[in-house]
Amino acid sequence: MSTNKVDAELEQKADILKAIGHPVRLCIVKNLLNGGERNVSEMQDCLCIPQSTVSQHLNKLKQAGIIRGVRNKNEIQYALINEDVKKILTILFNL
Repeated sequence: MSTNKVDAELEQKADILKAIGHPVRLCIVKNLLNGGERNVSEMQDCLCIPQSTVSQHLNKLKQAGIIRGVRNKNEIQYALINEDVKKILTILFNL
């Protein structure tokens, strides 16, 4: 295995850890793992933070390839799609 490939893989894994390293984003992905798909309003009620703040965190998770959003009429339903994050959360929270 070449050094560049190892470096690229480590970089990718580090980016995932950085993305879920914030308490709000960690809470979001944990809730998506436990409760399935949710929209911003459902997350906002659980997190007790402004919708704009939730949206910013969702955007970071989406850019990192951890979640996906699917538009359903006037709302977007978010789901956890990254298998590495699912494994991390399962171990971290004994799920």
